[in-house]
Amino acid sequence: MSTGKRPPKNPSAMRMVADLVALFRKSAGFTQAGLARRLVVTESTVAAIEQGRRPLLPDLAAALDQLLDTKGALSVAVASLPEIDQFPLYAEQYMAHEREVIALSWYDVLAVPGILQTEECARTVLRNRVPAYDEDEIETKTAGRVQRQKILHRKTPPTLSFIVWEAALQLAYLEPRARIEQLRHLRACAELTGLALQFLPLDAPAHAGLDGAFTLLETPTHQHLAYTESQRGSQWVSDPDEVSILARKYAMLRSQALTPEHSRGLLNRLLGES
Repeated sequence: MSTGKRPPKNPSAMRMVADLVALFRKSAGFTQAGLARRLVVTESTVAAIEQGRRPLLPDLAAALDQLLDTKGALSVAVASLPEIDQFPLYAEQYMAHEREVIALSWYDVLAVPGILQTEECARTVLRNRVPAYDEDEIETKTAGRVQRQKILHRKTPPTLSFIVWEAALQLAYLEPRARIEQLRHLRACAELTGLALQFLPLDAPAHAGLDGAFTLLETPTHQHLAYTESQRGSQWVSDPDEVSILARKYAMLRSQALTPEHSRGLLNRLLGES
């Protein structure tokens, strides 16, 4: 996932939005816990927004406006933030949704999906970035990527599906020990409840994913979203027609990939344990 340097936030603007959320919530007679239940988010999410530790996303602002009958005030406040303090940081917005999804479908082409990477694999991938990150950035971003893996072990896990082109399993950029560790980690992930891991073989006669990697998400409010990346940036996709196109591609990829059972067999063969 692309993660460039984050522009500085404007704390006073974020504080203004945070204070508005708290004011409107209290005026409507909600506790943080009660509001969280109605929005189908965690209480800690509401608290973080009201404390200015987490930006208010446009879709959540719209939901709050409807629930609290604030006539669009929060949506306008978010849209009117100075450019430096808006939330067009698509990778950051994606990760905020990723923490709370009920379903996630991820197709990757040339790399192991970020939330399935070992710490050493993540560090190596980030170290190969051009232009290079400094060592402090690498360690910070590695820790952040590992932290995202909590989604795999939630008390109520989301439904997770991963399709990875077999080429990503070559892992030639890793030392032999790290490569074996990553393959074993993938095999362990493939055994998790609610997770399906499939590989698209190199000799697949058909391939619906030639345009590149993408991710599909379903939020707790059943909103369907998508996220794509390229060498020059990321794109957050919310238009239903565009999300539908990617969902159809993913459905085709699932039929073209090895079954989860055969995919585990491929991992075993790569590990010399067939």
